Amino acid sequence: MRADVRQVADGTYLVHGSNTNWVILTEGDAVTLIDTGYPADRPQLLDSLAQVGSSPGAVAAVLITHAHNDHLGSAEHLRTEHGVPVYLHPAEVPHARREFLQQVSVGKVLANAWRPGVLPWMVHALRSGGTEQHPVSAPEPFPAASGPLDLPGRPVPVHTPGHTDGHAVFHLPEAGAVVSGDALVSGHATSRLKGPQLLPAMFHHERARAVASLDVIEELAADSLLPGHGPLHQGSVREAARRARELALAL
Repeated sequence: MRADVRQVADGTYLVHGSNTNWVILTEGDAVTLIDTGYPADRPQLLDSLAQVGSSPGAVAAVLITHAHNDHLGSAEHLRTEHGVPVYLHPAEVPHARREFLQQVSVGKVLANAWRPGVLPWMVHALRSGGTEQHPVSAPEPFPAASGPLDLPGRPVPVHTPGHTDGHAVFHLPEAGAVVSGDALVSGHATSRLKGPQLLPAMFHHERARAVASLDVIEELAADSLLPGHGPLHQGSVREAARRARELALAL
């Protein structure tokens, strides 16, 4: 199954899975993978690595923005089958082990089923393994407390809680980009809005903190936004965060 791979900058690729994005950072033969899509996205994940001239064995690390099933899908597979370490913010490590779950419930989704796009999205999520549990048995906190990680692409983790307690975005200063996970997206199957925005309220563990984390993203110097959902957004990330805040506060 072919993946939709788009080169954003030298060594930086945004990949659109079935409904979730992931990012590949390359440096020579080594690769950093940020997020992994749904469990059922694995064929596309493997194809995306092949398209950039890589393979699972060349992945130096998997970085996870947050431990929802549509981002965590193949992390444990890569860890157990290929020895790839899986790193998250310390607050997200127990979430990845499934000591608790901060994810929208089926009941909450059904309560919002009247909203445009929710039922088709729910069907897709179920078919893609969205309610399956694929915990990472040995997740690790980021190997550096601050600053860039010693990995391909030199990503800088930035804590942006709200969507989950340990959500993190990754600043790529050399590429002028931010990998924003679900802290700031550019579209979603359940949203009629286009452009930078927060996900609908039902998806956030603490929406007020998610809004507050836009202040953090606003301080990151970048002109490309690589979101967990929606298309690549090119333009000031500062302005993208401001627009999303204005929309969120207007609701």
